[in-house]
Parts: sequence; C-alpha cells; structure tokens
Amino acid sequence: MKQIVLDINKALGAITREQVYAQDSKAEAANKTLENGTGKGNDFLGWLHLPSSISETEIADIQATADIFRANCEVVVVVGIGGSYLGSKAVIEALSGPFDYLENKKPVIVYAGHNIEEDYLYELSNYLKSKSFGIINISKSGTTTEPALAFRILKKQLEDSVGKEIARERIVAITDKARGALRTLATKEEYKTYVIPDNVGGRFSVLTPVGLLPVAVAGIDIKQLIEGAVAMETITGAHMPFSNNIAAIYAAARNELYKNGKKIEILVNFNSKLHYVSEWWKQLYGESEGKENKGIFTAAVDFTTDLHSMGQWIQEGERSIFETVISIAQPQYQVEIPSDEQDLDGLNFLVGKRVDDVNKMAELGTQLAHVDGGVPNIKITLPQLNAYYLGQLLYFFEKACGISGYLLGVNPFDQPGVEAYKRNMFALLDKPGYEEESKRIQS
Repeated sequence: MKQIVLDINKALGAITREQVYAQDSKAEAANKTLENGTGKGNDFLGWLHLPSSISETEIADIQATADIFRANCEVVVVVGIGGSYLGSKAVIEALSGPFDYLENKKPVIVYAGHNIEEDYLYELSNYLKSKSFGIINISKSGTTTEPALAFRILKKQLEDSVGKEIARERIVAITDKARGALRTLATKEEYKTYVIPDNVGGRFSVLTPVGLLPVAVAGIDIKQLIEGAVAMETITGAHMPFSNNIAAIYAAARNELYKNGKKIEILVNFNSKLHYVSEWWKQLYGESEGKENKGIFTAAVDFTTDLHSMGQWIQEGERSIFETVISIAQPQYQVEIPSDEQDLDGLNFLVGKRVDDVNKMAELGTQLAHVDGGVPNIKITLPQLNAYYLGQLLYFFEKACGISGYLLGVNPFDQPGVEAYKRNMFALLDKPGYEEESKRIQS
C-alpha cells in the first residue's frame, strides 16, 4: 500500500530547508521522549501505540455492537463534546456520501451534547419522535455539562417511547473503567459499556471505542482505518531518522514558521468531505499547543468555496499565516465536462476534461498565488480518500502534534484553560460548591 506524502517545498522562502533540518536532533529527541514516556503529560500517552495494540477480539466486539444498532435503529445519536464526537464525525463525514441521508440509508448518525442550544435539542427531540433510535453516550466523567444535559433529555425520551427494558438495550456508554457518574449509571442500568482508557485524552481518542463504535455503526470498515494508523505508527516511530519521518518534519516546519512570525496555521482542503477532519485537527492542535501564552492559532477553510470569501484575506491580509493543504490524488468517481452548443458560459475549452482536472488546477493555482502573496504552503497528499489513508492521516497528525508540542516547550496533553468558563458558568448558575465564585462574579 502507498502512504500519504508530505511536501514542504512551497513553505521554503519564509523558512529554509536548512532551518527545518537543523531541528532534526530536537525533533528526534522529542519523538524519543514520547516513546520513553519521560516528557510532560506522560500519563496520557496511551494513544501512541494504540493502533498496533487493538486486538481482533476488541474489533469484533465493537463491530458486533455496531451491527445491533444497524439492525434495530433508524437513527443513532452520538452524545459527546470535543474529542468525544469530533473524531468519529470527521471519519464519518469524510467517508460517507453527502446525500446518503436522503436515500433512507440507516442508521442516520446525528450528534448531541456538543452544545447547550435549546432549539437544537428541541428540534432533535422532535425529529426522533417518529424514529427508532439508539444512543451512544460518551463521557469519561458523566458530569460534563453539555453531554450530561443532552443525555438526560434523550434518555428520558427513549424510555418514554419504548420502555426502560428496550431502552436499556439501545444505550451504550463509553466511559471510565471504574468511576464517575456515567460508570455508576451504566452499572446500575446494565448498559453495554466500553472503556475510555485512563491514559488517552479525548482529542487523541478517535481510535478507541469513542471513535470506532460510531464509525462502525455508520458502516465504515474500522479494520482498514486501524490498519492505516498502524502503518503510520510504524513509519513515524522513534527509530525513524528525521529525514524519513514525515510527522517530525511537519512538526519542525510548522515550529520554524511560527518562530518566523507565522502565528496562524490554516488547514485547507479542496474536498468538502474533509471539513470535519479540519474541525478535529483544530481541536487537536489548538488544545494541545495553546498554553503558556504560546502556540499557533488553528483555523480552516474549504476551497474553492472559501476562496470566494476568505480568499481575499488570505491573499492580501496580514502576513501572519501559513497554510497546510490536504490534497486527494485520486477522487472516487469520474465526471467529464460535456460540450454545449451555445457555449454561453465559455467552458467549451474544458470539454472532455474531468471536473477533478479543474479542481487540481484550482488547487495548484491557489497555492502559487498564495505563495507569491507571502503565504507559505505545506502540502499533504492522500492517494485516495478511504478508510486506510484516513487512518494514516489521523495518526500522522496525532504523532506530529506530540512532537510539535514538545518542540514548542509545552505539555501537549493537558488543557487547564478549558476549566475557566466552566467555573464561571457554574457560579452564575448557583451550582452548590461555587458560592464564593458566585459572590465574586456578581459583586
């Protein structure tokens, strides 16, 4: 099988290849620090060898549960926030047809617990009234406000609809192995459960049951996804020299760009199916590196669509940005451009060409224009958009994130800043235990 390809040539100019490769010893040391578990956040390195450690028995069990959902549910609601839903949504959106939901393919995968929107929850509940549905509830603690609130509402609706006994068979909890509110509830109600490993943080959890179960429910081959990740785990290992390690090179290049004033990284795709891969990537890098008043700000665009909106800013705005472009070498289908006798749109010069030919020239033309405009470009090419190469891409980004965080000098595996809004919210809601914070805010 082929592998994804990294190309930093169009980033050279803002930085030099010599600058990137001068980081070889530091990047290799960072990779070995990950491998040896001697760096910051070393109690959250369970993702590092996760792909190669997943057993056939585990895969079969996840697939069997997915098959039960597929046989009995028109809709499956994935309840979770952050990494508890973004990874699975990224894979499902990337590998599903954009119009599948119109063709009565079941089950439809929908999401809850990723916001606190009353209208969203009302409209979701209303949609589910006429549907046979199940719930995958993902939370290590069971008390995170957004998913806990959504699950409370949806659990009641399911029990009211089909009774507690049947509802119990249509709820799966993915949670801590021994403690927490969701673990307690799951034990009491005898839900089928899967464990979120203690040493895997949410944003690195896509290859645990957190991501694999919803992906399998969607009918995607999780074995292929895992095999792709295993291949990338192998070729980005600590034994691999810097010059052959694409994760290390990407980490070094983006840190060199950051040191040279490029404070914003924009992840670009020319295939709209990758939109939620970008959303997953934004959390992975933003939450891992944005601390101690350091870190590249992560943003994303869908081209060519956003060339007609954000394209102007990218071309001529403040030169604090660089782009990482994900390119798909070969699309799944072929569409040729037909001839038109009147040619009023002036497109007959394209007759016989594939739409992808035009898209690839838009991609190259955009890169050249942006580089000429002072925006360095890194390019990542997938041979095809399938489960195997997507598995490679996900692990590539995870591994590069760990190396990049250590090069930056931060702990890439914690997120202390996430708690600030929660303390204020609980104080404003008069949650017991937050009386002092409430007084401070309201004084």
